[in-house]
Order: sequence, then C-alpha cells, then structure tokens
Amino acid sequence: MTQWTTADIPDQSGKLVIITGATGGIGLEAALVLAEKGAEVVLAARNPDKGDQAERLIRSRHPEALVRFERLDLADLSSVAAFAEALLAAGRPVDILINNAGVMAVPRRRTTIDGFEMQFGTNYLSHFALTGRLLPLLTAAQARVVQLSSVAHRGGRIQLSDLNYRSGYRPWPVYQ
Repeated sequence: MTQWTTADIPDQSGKLVIITGATGGIGLEAALVLAEKGAEVVLAARNPDKGDQAERLIRSRHPEALVRFERLDLADLSSVAAFAEALLAAGRPVDILINNAGVMAVPRRRTTIDGFEMQFGTNYLSHFALTGRLLPLLTAAQARVVQLSSVAHRGGRIQLSDLNYRSGYRPWPVYQ
C-alpha cells in the first residue's frame, strides 16, 4: 500500500485557501504546506501578533508565498460577519475553506459574545455561520470545505435539552 504524504498534493497555484486558526497547530502546518504548493493562503485568526509571526514563518520558508493574516474572532458572530462581508465584497471565489480553529476543555463555563457556551459557539456555530456566509464564493469555485474535529467526540453525548450547558458544566464532556 502506498503512503500518502504532502508531496502528493498537486500544485495549488491560483487557488484561494482560508484556514481558521492558522496561527498555530494543525492550521499553521496546513498553511505552510499549501503556501509551499502555491496557494494564496488567508490565515484567519483572532490574534494579530500570532498572525504576524505565522506570516513571517511561512515567508521565511517560502519567500514567494502569497499569505496574509485576516482577523477573525470565532467567539463573536459579528466578527464572522465582518470577515465574510469583506471577502464577499472582494468577490474572489474561495477554493478551499478549512474550518480548523477551536477551543478545548475550557476550565469553567464561559460564553461567546453572543451568549453561546464557548466551545459550542466557537467550534461549531461560528464555523457553520462562516461557511454559510461564504457560500456564494464557495459555490462559485466548487470549493472543498474541510471541517476538522477531534476523536474525543466518540465519548460525547449531545445534551439537546441544554446545548449551552447552563447547568452541570464539565469541560471535557462539553468539548466532546
């Protein structure tokens, strides 16, 4: 059996890729590879300092990379809307959207600006909203949308009667 590696990724020149949470971890690694393959990469994340560091790292390894940081706070649906509106105004089709960003096992119950439990709002609702708002640009390019998740979901049970976990909050079960 042949092992797939990043060397198997074809040239991505001319493609626009958006990666949420691309300032570290899996998101940054994906950005590095896709920039190397010629894609224009948007690092969509909330921290401009980390965004600057990620841009510099990518350019240090791939000097010709087309990469930029765009602020996107997934704990704030108005930030999601503003991010999407700017892209819609530019009108460039999006070829790949990687919904990667997330928070994990927040120690005590917190909420997003919009009042959703932090993990549910950030990891799921905001990515759903982002994908929906970008749909015209995604369909124009017949885009690939990648939704990352954790194997931790296997132990989870959805509490439909209280999706925001107003009572009985425990970090790991809520994350799952």
